[in-house]
Amino acid sequence: MFGWRYTGLTLFRRKITGLIVPHPIDAGDAAPAFRLPVSPEKTVTLADFAGRQLVLFFYPKDSTTACTREAQDFTAMLPKFSRRKIALLGVSRDSIQSHQKFVAKYGLKVSLGADEDGRACESYGVWQEKQLYGRKFMGIVRTTFLIGADGVVRQVWRKVRVPGHAEAVFDAATS
Repeated sequence: MFGWRYTGLTLFRRKITGLIVPHPIDAGDAAPAFRLPVSPEKTVTLADFAGRQLVLFFYPKDSTTACTREAQDFTAMLPKFSRRKIALLGVSRDSIQSHQKFVAKYGLKVSLGADEDGRACESYGVWQEKQLYGRKFMGIVRTTFLIGADGVVRQVWRKVRVPGHAEAVFDAATS
């Protein structure tokens, strides 16, 4: 059921249900590189944010209650983040088409990356086993990373509770 795999940088343990990262990304670690489509014609990478802070927030699913609220909260605070030259990028495993509908339906202004193959989720350690009503499944654990202008993770919020989260991230980014 379990097997070990060495990728050159980190030792991972693969379980049948998905990738388990024994040492998740934490403050002080270099942020893993990513390449994510944000629209049918545009892709972003970690390098695109070099020289400025990035708030990278992973969320489970477009148009669900908590995910919608989180995206709306970050959208409402986008002008404050922008004035401080702090970029925002939301990531889920939904498709670009799903993101486009989500953005249109709720008037969102934050960029949303489509991690359909799950590589970014796995490299950041947010793709984990979850349990709901006794059923176990793999999914994204709502997590936010504050990445410094130098590409180093400054702070991590795991198992995020949405109310007040965008404000807490802003305060941490500007202190």
